[in-house]
Amino acid sequence: MQSSDAVRESEAERMKASISSSTKLVNSVNSNGVHDVVNGNSDKALLPTVKLSQDEQDVVRLIGQHLLSLGLNRAAEELVLESGCMLEHPIAVKFKVCVLEGNWDKAETLLSEFRPMLKSEKNLKKIRFLILEQKYLELIEDNKEIDALICLRNEITSLKYSIDRVHELSRLIMCSNKEDLRIQASWDGKGALSRQKLMDKLQGYIPPTLLLPPNRLRMLLRQAMDLHRERCLINNTKITEESLLADHSCNRHNLPCITKQILTDHSDQVWYVQFSHDGQKLATGSKDTSVIIWRLNNGKFEKVQKFKDRADCVSFLAWSPDDKYLLICGPESVSDATVLNVETGEVQCRVHNYSEDQLMLGDWTKDGQKFVVAGPKGQFYECNLEGTVLKSWDGVRVQGLRCHKDGKTVLAADTHMRIKSYNFADKTDRFILQEDHPIMSFDQCKSGRYVVLNMSGQGLHLWDIKTSCLVRKFRGVKQGNDAIFSCFGGIDDSFVASGSEDHEVYIFHVRHESPVAVLSGHTKTVNCVSWNSNDVNMIASASDDGTVRIWGPSDSDNEDECTYF
Repeated sequence: MQSSDAVRESEAERMKASISSSTKLVNSVNSNGVHDVVNGNSDKALLPTVKLSQDEQDVVRLIGQHLLSLGLNRAAEELVLESGCMLEHPIAVKFKVCVLEGNWDKAETLLSEFRPMLKSEKNLKKIRFLILEQKYLELIEDNKEIDALICLRNEITSLKYSIDRVHELSRLIMCSNKEDLRIQASWDGKGALSRQKLMDKLQGYIPPTLLLPPNRLRMLLRQAMDLHRERCLINNTKITEESLLADHSCNRHNLPCITKQILTDHSDQVWYVQFSHDGQKLATGSKDTSVIIWRLNNGKFEKVQKFKDRADCVSFLAWSPDDKYLLICGPESVSDATVLNVETGEVQCRVHNYSEDQLMLGDWTKDGQKFVVAGPKGQFYECNLEGTVLKSWDGVRVQGLRCHKDGKTVLAADTHMRIKSYNFADKTDRFILQEDHPIMSFDQCKSGRYVVLNMSGQGLHLWDIKTSCLVRKFRGVKQGNDAIFSCFGGIDDSFVASGSEDHEVYIFHVRHESPVAVLSGHTKTVNCVSWNSNDVNMIASASDDGTVRIWGPSDSDNEDECTYF
């Protein structure tokens, strides 16, 4: 990463370039008869040879602005001469230069000149207030306290705008030094950076017919490329550079749809699979009561540890944030949860509060120092690494569990077909969403905003938990009353993958209700799918057929394990 000094130097150079570009634009408007051509007052300059529509004039203005930003000033001038299109209003451009150079009195004078074109007295007052605020702060930084007080009393206060902000500004006069002023005012100090930020604010109150937003053409092209790429339902690669000369296109074989490896070391149904956070390890839990830890080596997973210290089946696993520990839970018949130290292979702790407990689910807090376990009988515990129950929440019959990305709350799906958030610190809870069928399990995306629910008899539902809105119902997954675990994954968590009772693995794009691919290979119910967060082209699936399949992208167009839609 760049140092703060390097960043400031870079920003300063950019601001100088912005001032230079604006100055050149003023000169281009006032030289060679361009200004007269735009206003139709010159007999010497070329008049437009074609009649341009408003859209075409806007395009010409954008091209002209872009040419100036590249330093192609003569080309921009020729464009203005031949088209007869004024790139930006001369007074508005001069105003921008004055702001960037800190010529506040001249900026106020020019502001009055194009006042009739602003169409809003409120916008005019806001612009004046922001300019005077910058002027006031710069006077304080220059140790001109008397001039600053005059500005505050005679200019800023007389506007009768944002009284609360005026009171805040008045207190800044007491700052002991420049650094204190910048901290108290949340300001970058006198100079190009703060003035450019001021101009960016002012731009929102000045009509684009007068002054184009900076780098407008480049921004529009980037938005178009991003939108086109976002509409691609099979994009699963980070694109660092893409040409404007062709539409975005993706090879659908980039999706992890081909079996690369089959793990067969379990002797019974495999109920859970989970990649470690670093993507280098894989944990699998089985009805055969064992947990196997696998490590990635030259593109293949090798068994490095088999943990069989439990007398019961393994139905749920969760890696700690540092991948040092693995939380292990079992089905309804199991009353305890185990934490395994993966590095030593030893049991770190066990949680066994009451013999009638059913601790079937769990997750780790953000700092990795605590974990939460719960079950359908109403047990809901927060524990430390010694296995001590620190806090409990009575009466919550949990069907699904995730520690929220905010690091403070826990999301839990209960037997009332709803999800609520729970804060163990202050024992408060908040309603998130309500379904009309049982929630068997759910996963949360990395940003924390969306959850995908595996619903009994309903398949997959995608919810926005910020707005408590059902976003989408995915079609195809077959699920009854048994738990199937789905996951987010792929580039920017753009995909959802889920197992199914029809022996398939389904991959959906989050913006499309039908699957983009269906993966065939398992011969019985697929219980759990995990997407490698460190390798977006790798997923793992666990099945009742006793195998774990590792899926990756195709090496050719002739693979037939996957159906594309």
